[in-house]
Amino acid sequence: MSAVDRDGPLAGKVAVVTGGASGIGLAIATRLAADGAAVAALDLDGAAADAAAAAIKADGGDAIGLAVDVTNRAGVEGAVAAVVDQLGAPTILVNNAGLPQFGPFLKLDLDTWQRVIDVNLTATFHCCQVVLPHMVAAEWGRIVNISSSSAQGGQQLMAAYVSSKAGMIGLTKSLALEFGRKGITVNTIPPGFIDTPMLRRSEAEGQLGPGVDAAIASTPVRRIGLPEDIAAATAFLARDDASYITGQIIGVNGGRNT
Repeated sequence: MSAVDRDGPLAGKVAVVTGGASGIGLAIATRLAADGAAVAALDLDGAAADAAAAAIKADGGDAIGLAVDVTNRAGVEGAVAAVVDQLGAPTILVNNAGLPQFGPFLKLDLDTWQRVIDVNLTATFHCCQVVLPHMVAAEWGRIVNISSSSAQGGQQLMAAYVSSKAGMIGLTKSLALEFGRKGITVNTIPPGFIDTPMLRRSEAEGQLGPGVDAAIASTPVRRIGLPEDIAAATAFLARDDASYITGQIIGVNGGRNT
């Protein structure tokens, strides 16, 4: 992590990042902190969330790590209350926590379907409902929902995942229309192929077809995406510079989807 800019574009802001302890979420939390925001990293893995916060603080930032299951409404409410108490009222929310899913549609059971919807979509609903009142009170807010490029073009053998991420895109557009007059923007970033532990696990399990190298070969910029690529776009959307951008799908995918 680069040194924290205490006078950076997000100085004085408090950000909540779900799934903030690894991969894309950790890169986002780190970048927002570098730009001056105080950051709460929420993650199912409490030890990893604490480690993420400790790394940010070691570089001069303000951060806390909180163990929370974002599918549990009471847990989300308790976590946001802790953020208010320890850092201040959050006005930046990044819904990044996610759960992958692979398998033939006709073998997709209801429990798996519901779990994926709960983690990827219903948790976004919970977090938005809990954090938005703080944004409304401040008359300023930024919500960035991390969806998926698979929701733009579809993807076989991932019906529950694609459906949940498409739902995030629809929720983004609806909230942008409802809350724009209150100084709140809501956008979604659907990442393309991003080099994360989740991606590498999926590759090791044989879930990515010909694999990462084949994906790179079919990507116009000829490289795999990095978590920092998503973090950079998220940080921009959180700034005042992006106040006229809302309800948008900001693809960060190396040209795989245009």
